[in-house]
Amino acid sequence: MTVALTALVQEADRYLDAARIADYCPNGLQVEGRPQVARIVSGVTASQALLDAAVEAGADVVLVHHGYFWKNEDARVVGMKQRRLKTLLSNDISLVAYHLPLDVHPEVGNNARLGVLLGLRSDGPLEPGNPRSVGLVGSLEKPLAPAEFMRRIHDVLGREPLMVAGDRPIRRVAWCTGGAQGYIDQAVAAGVDAYITGEISEPTAHIARENGLSFFAAGHHATERYGVRALGEYLASRFGIEHQFIDCPNPA
Repeated sequence: MTVALTALVQEADRYLDAARIADYCPNGLQVEGRPQVARIVSGVTASQALLDAAVEAGADVVLVHHGYFWKNEDARVVGMKQRRLKTLLSNDISLVAYHLPLDVHPEVGNNARLGVLLGLRSDGPLEPGNPRSVGLVGSLEKPLAPAEFMRRIHDVLGREPLMVAGDRPIRRVAWCTGGAQGYIDQAVAAGVDAYITGEISEPTAHIARENGLSFFAAGHHATERYGVRALGEYLASRFGIEHQFIDCPNPA
């Protein structure tokens, strides 16, 4: 079976309510390829490695969380950007990307999916009232020691998180996938026992220690593998087409 590219993108836009959220890049169709779609390849970032794998897999659409044309980036089509775009255009493959709309979605969003995988019951957004609030606050079924929770994260994500251990058991948790270490102040204000994100910066460890909060840097890429995969599965089921998630390893 096939579906029109326009219909696929319109459904993704509608499902994610993409027009509602101001972002740092264009969401939706970023590079137009062939008009009919039979196979989607999804991945976290539209890197050259993912594009090459998508060509090998016979993809009509590459669906990603991290696409192109970011605010304030160099607009020239040279070097790495030229090579990536040439791969897409010469193979007539479309690039479809969703950034913040995929972070915040309550079903297939990066944060929603990570919470489910870690056994966290979501109670609501980290910043209530902010339409761009991507983080969530929730709780574990039973308290865990920081080392126990670190092992759970390791088992789910398949990588060792960097941990700054707090001074109390973990029951209430805030989390925000990707490069959201700057939201640790909001986590402290929410009164949680732990905060999970992808990355860490130098001040983050001090803030966590001085507030008795456990902090886990579980990897930008690792924490954001699950939203785009779930979106690809939704679109494939919706239109009766094929979908393959390809995880290109990234240590960051």
